[in-house]
Amino acid sequence: MNATVLVVHGSTNGSTAEIADAVAAVLSKEGLTVETRPAGTVKDVSPYDAVVIGGALYAGRWHKDARRFARRNRRALAGRPVWLFSSGPLDPSAGERDVPPVPGVRRIMDRLDAREHVTFGGRLEEGARGWVARMLLKNGKGGDFRDFHRIEGWAAGVAGELTRVRSEV
Repeated sequence: MNATVLVVHGSTNGSTAEIADAVAAVLSKEGLTVETRPAGTVKDVSPYDAVVIGGALYAGRWHKDARRFARRNRRALAGRPVWLFSSGPLDPSAGERDVPPVPGVRRIMDRLDAREHVTFGGRLEEGARGWVARMLLKNGKGGDFRDFHRIEGWAAGVAGELTRVRSEV
């Protein structure tokens, strides 16, 4: 039996949404049924067997839509496998070492009994919304630090775990 997976994201400028799409593509390629949605648009998680929640990091905090999704759906997510990812470092650090979750994401992990969290590099390019984003770009802090090979490898691990869990049921 195929697992149905929801991949939700909190993203302001699209980078985290693109990571969520890449995760979903791998899960789908591995034979899982997948839906990708902005976190703020999901009203019910009951149709899904597992959930991946992604949030962009801004000034050490997860995107508000990802935080709200986790809080609103805490009870409904109990008993479902949940994975979390963050995107945001605007430097190569996320590809060079394991970047631990920020404290707020660590609390969400604990509350949801999440299986895993990973931090991926972010992207900030000209045209980004927000005063802080514009200031970072003005100071030369922009660029694309996402590693899609690493993202796809992580997603394949999630798919493998879901496939293994489903075959044991």
